[in-house]
Amino acid sequence: MTIKSQTPNSLTLLNLLSGVIGILFVLQGKVESGAYFIFLSAFFDFLDGFAARLLNVAGEIGKQLDSLADLVSFGVLPGFIIFKICESNTELIWLPYLTLILPLLSAYRLAKFNIDTRQSDRFIGLPTPANALFFSTLLFLGDKWEVIDSWIQNPWVMVVLAWIFSILLVSEIPLIALKFKTFSFSSNRFRYGLIGLALLMLAFFGLGGIPLIIVAYLALSMVENAATSP
Repeated sequence: MTIKSQTPNSLTLLNLLSGVIGILFVLQGKVESGAYFIFLSAFFDFLDGFAARLLNVAGEIGKQLDSLADLVSFGVLPGFIIFKICESNTELIWLPYLTLILPLLSAYRLAKFNIDTRQSDRFIGLPTPANALFFSTLLFLGDKWEVIDSWIQNPWVMVVLAWIFSILLVSEIPLIALKFKTFSFSSNRFRYGLIGLALLMLAFFGLGGIPLIIVAYLALSMVENAATSP
């Protein structure tokens, strides 16, 4: 066991630690603060994969550890966030528990991803980090857009969103992956379109633009599927 071989795993553990700390913030009622730790987890999630490829030390332990960390950071933490939002806006004790479908199907998604060999250049179903970013930044969008805020504060809307996005996690819908084999516009027009829309939405709404980016991502993927289907 060397420092080189454990560097990616150490970054994965920092991903996990970020998710655990985020959960603690949400449990204290600091939902927006907890949401920031999803960004930190995503940063470490990117770094561990980058380090594994750079150092050529990818292994089965790292793969399994990555999935366990992702379950906490991109499954349990956003599940707690949406549960808390729903709980704070309803007197129905049982209603917030319906949102817990989110971490359950996030776990199923991660297990499925580990054994699915089809996802080399496209994702099959919504990736857990994208799902987590959607729910963790809804409050930021609500701060920017009053109409959206009224929807977010409606517990039934949040339950419906939790179920829709949970189904998308385990769906068989092919979705765009930002993996470029070439940089030609003709073969990557939907990827470039997504990047352009993302920049515009972030410029106008800041972090509140992320849910809109995820919706645009889903919409562009559907358009691409229609355009490329035989």
